[in-house]
Amino acid sequence: MPLYCCTVGLSVQLCIINLYVHNYASLFSLPSWLFACSDCHTEFIHHNINENTTHITVIEARQLIGLNMDPVVCVEIGDDKKYTSMKESTNCPYYNEFHISVIHSKNLLRSGTLVGTFKMDVGTVYSQPEHQFYHKWAILSDPDDITAGCKGYIKCDIAVVGKGDNIKTPHKANETDEDDIEGNLLLPEGIPAERQWARFYVKIYRAEGLPKMNTSIMANVKKAFIGENRDLVDPYVQVQFAGQKGKTSVQKSSYEPIWNEQVIFTELFPPLCKRLKVQIRDSDKVNDVAIGTHFIDLRKISNDGDKGFLPTLGPAWVNMYGSTRQYTLMDEHQDLNEGLGEGVSFRARLLVSIAVEILDTTSPEIISSTEVQVESVSNISEVRRPANGLIQAAESSNTDSIISATGKIDEFFLFGSFLEATMIDRKIGDKPISFEITIGNYGNQIDGVSKPSLSKKKKKDGESEEEESELIQNSSEDEADEDSDLVSVSSTPLMKPVITDRNYFHLPYFEKKPCVYIKSWWQDQRRRLYNSNMMDKIADKLVNTCLFIDLCIRCSALLVYHLLSSLLLQDSMGQQAKQIRTQVKKNTVKDKLKLVQNFLQRLRFLADEPQHSIPDVFIWMMSNNKRIAYARVPSKDILYSIVDEETGKDCGKVKAVFLKLPGKKGFGHAGWTVQAKLELYLWLGLNKQRKDFLTGLPNGFEELKATKTGPGLQSVPPVSLVYNMKQVFQLRAHMYQARSLFAADSSGLSDPFARVFFSTHSQVTEVLSETLCPTWDQLLVFDDVELFGEASELRDDPPIIVVEIYDQDTVGKAEFIGRTFAKPTIKMCDEHYGPPRFPPQLEYYQIYRGNCTAGELLAAFELLQIGQGGRADLPPLEGPTDSERGPILPVPLGIRPVLSRYRIEVLFWGLRDLKRINLAQVDRPRVDIECAGRGVQSALIQNYKKNPNFSTLVKWFEVDLPENELLHPPLNIRVVDCRAFGRYILVGSHAVSSLRRFIYSTPDKNSNNWATAGTENHFLQQTEEENDKKKKKKKKKGGVEEEDETDERVLDWWSKYFASIETLKEVCLVCCPMQVYNKELETEYGNFEDWLHTFNLYRGKAGDDDEHALDDDRIVGRFKGSLCMYKLPLSEEITREAGFDPNMGMFQSIPHNDPINVLVRVYVVRATELHPADINGKADPYIVIKLGKSEVKDKENYISKQLNPVFGKSFDIEATFPMESMLTVSVYDWDLVGTDDLIGETKIDLENRFYSKFRVTCGISSNYSLHGYNVWRDPMKPSQILAKLCKEGKIDGPHYGPGGKVKVANRIFTGPTEIEDENGITKQTEEHLALAVLNHWEEIPRVGCKLVPEHVETRPLLNPDKPGIEQGRIEMWVDMFPMDMPAPGPAIDISPRKPKRYELRVIIWNTDEVILEDDDYFTGEKSSDIFVRGWLKGQQEDKQDTDVHYHSLTGEGNFNWRFVFPFDYLMAEEKIVISKKESMFSWDETEYKIPPRLTLQVWDADHFSADDFLGAIELDLNRFPRGAKTAKQCSIDMIRNEQELPTISIFKQKRVKGWWPFVARDENDEMELTGKVEAELHLLTAEEAEKSPVGLGRNEPDPLEKPNRPDTTFLWFLSPLKAIRYLVCNRYKWLIIKIVLALLLLIMLGLFLYSMPGYLVKKLLGA
Repeated sequence: MPLYCCTVGLSVQLCIINLYVHNYASLFSLPSWLFACSDCHTEFIHHNINENTTHITVIEARQLIGLNMDPVVCVEIGDDKKYTSMKESTNCPYYNEFHISVIHSKNLLRSGTLVGTFKMDVGTVYSQPEHQFYHKWAILSDPDDITAGCKGYIKCDIAVVGKGDNIKTPHKANETDEDDIEGNLLLPEGIPAERQWARFYVKIYRAEGLPKMNTSIMANVKKAFIGENRDLVDPYVQVQFAGQKGKTSVQKSSYEPIWNEQVIFTELFPPLCKRLKVQIRDSDKVNDVAIGTHFIDLRKISNDGDKGFLPTLGPAWVNMYGSTRQYTLMDEHQDLNEGLGEGVSFRARLLVSIAVEILDTTSPEIISSTEVQVESVSNISEVRRPANGLIQAAESSNTDSIISATGKIDEFFLFGSFLEATMIDRKIGDKPISFEITIGNYGNQIDGVSKPSLSKKKKKDGESEEEESELIQNSSEDEADEDSDLVSVSSTPLMKPVITDRNYFHLPYFEKKPCVYIKSWWQDQRRRLYNSNMMDKIADKLVNTCLFIDLCIRCSALLVYHLLSSLLLQDSMGQQAKQIRTQVKKNTVKDKLKLVQNFLQRLRFLADEPQHSIPDVFIWMMSNNKRIAYARVPSKDILYSIVDEETGKDCGKVKAVFLKLPGKKGFGHAGWTVQAKLELYLWLGLNKQRKDFLTGLPNGFEELKATKTGPGLQSVPPVSLVYNMKQVFQLRAHMYQARSLFAADSSGLSDPFARVFFSTHSQVTEVLSETLCPTWDQLLVFDDVELFGEASELRDDPPIIVVEIYDQDTVGKAEFIGRTFAKPTIKMCDEHYGPPRFPPQLEYYQIYRGNCTAGELLAAFELLQIGQGGRADLPPLEGPTDSERGPILPVPLGIRPVLSRYRIEVLFWGLRDLKRINLAQVDRPRVDIECAGRGVQSALIQNYKKNPNFSTLVKWFEVDLPENELLHPPLNIRVVDCRAFGRYILVGSHAVSSLRRFIYSTPDKNSNNWATAGTENHFLQQTEEENDKKKKKKKKKGGVEEEDETDERVLDWWSKYFASIETLKEVCLVCCPMQVYNKELETEYGNFEDWLHTFNLYRGKAGDDDEHALDDDRIVGRFKGSLCMYKLPLSEEITREAGFDPNMGMFQSIPHNDPINVLVRVYVVRATELHPADINGKADPYIVIKLGKSEVKDKENYISKQLNPVFGKSFDIEATFPMESMLTVSVYDWDLVGTDDLIGETKIDLENRFYSKFRVTCGISSNYSLHGYNVWRDPMKPSQILAKLCKEGKIDGPHYGPGGKVKVANRIFTGPTEIEDENGITKQTEEHLALAVLNHWEEIPRVGCKLVPEHVETRPLLNPDKPGIEQGRIEMWVDMFPMDMPAPGPAIDISPRKPKRYELRVIIWNTDEVILEDDDYFTGEKSSDIFVRGWLKGQQEDKQDTDVHYHSLTGEGNFNWRFVFPFDYLMAEEKIVISKKESMFSWDETEYKIPPRLTLQVWDADHFSADDFLGAIELDLNRFPRGAKTAKQCSIDMIRNEQELPTISIFKQKRVKGWWPFVARDENDEMELTGKVEAELHLLTAEEAEKSPVGLGRNEPDPLEKPNRPDTTFLWFLSPLKAIRYLVCNRYKWLIIKIVLALLLLIMLGLFLYSMPGYLVKKLLGA
């Protein structure tokens, strides 16, 4: 799976005014790894490469860090970008813009700074339910500053759509739920909301075994002239993670490069990018080429549990696979080297390690950037195997530490024996064939050796530190020199193939089986693989038991309970399984089975070992020294252990291996053909354990060893095995039938025959013409089948049988349909042919065509040993055994199913939508029904155009069918057109694969009396009590609620609609909610096939996965009818019933199918999530209704630039059923120039609805009313409908009694008996009682069913050009009224509500504690020139400013200034409606619906520079905190704890006054208080505003008083004396007072000192 970076980003453009550093304005990006962007390819299950599309809708952003910003979102995938529109001056922008795929954006100059990023692996998106995240909030973080916190949230939808995926838009939840950001984060389940930053260290040490990546011509020239022999590759490693790339240095000319470097990524943990891509690339001057790619799943190298650990890997060797190693200039399998598809050859291996470190972002030493870093690291200690065979350190003397670093290198031994090679494709030709087995580069004789000569040269020079690794060398000559006891033999001898049949060869191995063996050296990491094998075996056991339980679940719940309990009690299952076991109860078996299956998935996930060191084994078929086909076997599957549980599942066993073509050739038609089928024995283990390597082979062989002699000859493995023990068998293939085969012909049918392969034998069945469900009933006998080995071993594990189904064509070769596999039941000559094993039972085998199912084969296979007495001892065959010229042998009676006599009744209703055949219209069609060789024909339709219904409704035929329902053959429906001169042309066909749902079951008579006459329905009484409680509650609440009583008069249909979807924002007292389905009505009521079924007719060749043909394209029409099957004889009680019509069989009381005129009334409410059709990301939708030849276009009422238009329209069309019964509701995009584009359409089959017993003609309301918004729509009153239903169902009733009771079929219902007319006069009526019965009609025995209520259905809109992808949804409903009945009343008015005109008056009284921004030039005094700015969201152009309060020294400002904001408001949706032209070039106005939010900002006015932004507050007018009574009580907590504080709505409160805080972000992104504002909000309707007009600011009418501002608000140059006086008085007042007092004291003291001597003299002298 390739990783393509997809980013969604948010940028903010710089404003014209001056911004400070912390006035953030700019680019947020949301990168995301994508499966594919528009035309990018990726790998899915089975390595299919598919095209995918990415859909991203950016809805809005919230809580962006910074205020007064102009944000714009950028969606980025790889190098492709697309931007949303820019929203001015807001940190809560609302976009609702859609981007499909991602196209190249224009090179716009977008300057700004980064706000935040969000990254996600879109593999995560694809793994979500419905492959999407819907209305989720992405958390933004700053990649340049990891110490910062959350930078805001973006609400978006992300979906990844693959071919064939059906993306459905989830039903909208309440908007209040979606506004819960913390509860709707864009995170997969299990990921915490708060993630930490972490460093990912990817250490790259060295690589080995690199292939040649250049031609050797230039190298040979250089060697001739210079004598230098260079390696032909310049490798480097590229690591990709979370949209970032890191590269190591390039090692020039090295097959064994050593880097010792680490690539460091910084990303949030846990990361939303699950996989890390490591790729070795070859540096080239023209274009770098990938050598090999490996993906590391971080989930597999970490654990998030209580005893978990961070992602940790290695140091470990990572094996890389890709194309074959032979260098070609144009490598046709280069995609494999990029990681796309399954690698077909070993390419290289890389020594890596991964570690993760959680960062402490509070540390001052932390590097805050997330840029990728590349650093060098110390060399890792490593073990090498030098020439002397001893283990020693390459770079250290400490052996223990060396061995623990990458594992001890040990010698491994791989042995393989080819017991059989059959089904070799004849396209290969008749040249000799051999098979080669490789593990790593060992055994690779063509292109495995990199440079042995250099290796030997270096060994001679004694350069042990730089010696060539033995791990990449071909073990031929070198190994013979070192270990003379063993020379590897990796390929079988060449052998010429022998013809099996017209399609396949086989190699005549017979008793002599060739063998191969390879010696190799790897790090001994077997323990890891042993653990994987143990978990795999536990999972296999779990799978088998789960399949068995699933089969038994229909039979006996008790048996399943015991099985599941015993399964989970096994010791190997662990604590979690035992915990599930304790919860298994008899009534919870199905739920717990799902838990077990989830447990199984976790086991499989854990079993995949990411650190295995031994490469996979490849088996190649070679011809003419070229690689033809391959098979890949995981090394762990054939790994040997002395403990059975640890041994690989295929180790020491004979397994069937199918070879396939490499790369893209292996897909499609070429890939379905088997290139070769091998019966192969493989064993892999340590060389010292190889004494056991032959134990798993079938016994009875002699070893034939190589002719070379040596000292250790006895231990040399055999080069071939000669079997002297063989068994002779007869295979009997009982080919009974197949069903639901692939349609291989253009007629929509096939001419199938089966070819059975067993060993070197092949036989075919007869060809059956034109059928998808052939019944061959043929026995194929294979005589003298020779199998080698002991009889007991063959009995326990017989070879597999391959059955291929082909379509016979008159011209050309037969076309492949599918393939299946089976194992025969074996009878040895000494066993008795009898129960329980014999005769074998017929079984269904699934037929596969590539990765898709292509039908089922019902057959049985038995393998009978021929003993001493020859064939005479075998069970006798019916008829001659010479099948070449003699008659075809039927399946014997003991194996053939037991048959019983059935009658199949067919209801022929009509044919619909038949397409042209051979350019001619179908005129006189007929339907042929066939089942098990018997059938019936319908009456001929004389003129299909005039009346496509059949004149004779019911016909029947009798047929012998198996008593076992599972073995019932399919029923074939064929439609033929009868043309001139007795010609019959096949129109289309349909195969009913299972008849189980049409089997008639007699009704249970006891069920008629389940309800006794005394039961009553208290439903309506309960609703009355609830209404009484509501009324009492209203009285208690008093004042405000009394006003709401008057709203009953203005309630309309929309009140009922919004009440039904639980988003009603206004009071609704007597509103009777209806049913709003978030899906099609058909899915709720079983496609209305209660008695009339629709069968699609197919014609044309079926499509495959690899092609773009879909079954929908093959539909050429529809057959309407039904089937009823029952065993004969039928009970006489049924035929004796009153009114039983024998001509109608089981189809009693069905209506006639004569043409009928109907008035169809279509109501279209609204459309949601429409696909954009214009380049601006919007659409101009309008409705088109088609029914038959009638078409209604509402083009003049298109809605401009809307993806969620509200139509509110009703359309009346007259139609005649059945000719005009398919209603098409389309949504088109209006275009000024050119033709209008289809956005999407939905089709509704009205006929099935019209005749359904669920009564879909007009929904049953929950209440009966004669007037008002809830008026009764049906022309028939409830009492008339009830009487009709009772008559048709032949039940007793209705009987109306006193006291408001009615009795129907022994059921008593109660309800009110009075009704008010338009004049308020009360009348007696029975309609409420009848309606109570209709609303509970499903409770009536025998005939009861849930009648369709008054409803709105939500249907997906599809576009034929984009199959499977919803283009939006449409909410609508359809009423149908027969024209022969009383005419219905006028259509209900559902026209969209008009927004109500309001006027919001905001008075800014005062501000306080506003931060002081300016410094005085002369005095240094802090001050601010304060003014307040305000606007409503979406009306930024209507910004209003107060006047300026100059030179505020305390942060206090006095304004008494009035803002007036008129706006249109939809109360039910809580949205402001704005209509304006998007640009001067727009043709008409666009309507926007945005949340009502009032923004107030405080600014510091400057004369010669841009004004300074100080702070802001945004109030949601529907829910904002109540203002504080005084400035002191106003605090920042009113913003921080907004969710916890009680809120008010201006639409309910009407008038609010108080203090609110202004806030801004400081340098540390912390929220700080920057001021307070005293404001008064007054909301008036347009009528009230007109009666009491006011002026803006302090103007007339109703002017406000001028504020009492201090004198310092005058400017210096206008009134300098006043300013100086105020400055002196205000600032130096106390200082002056103190100085004056001090001077007075000094004067007094001076006077005292001056006068004191004289005074004392006078006193002393007594003067």
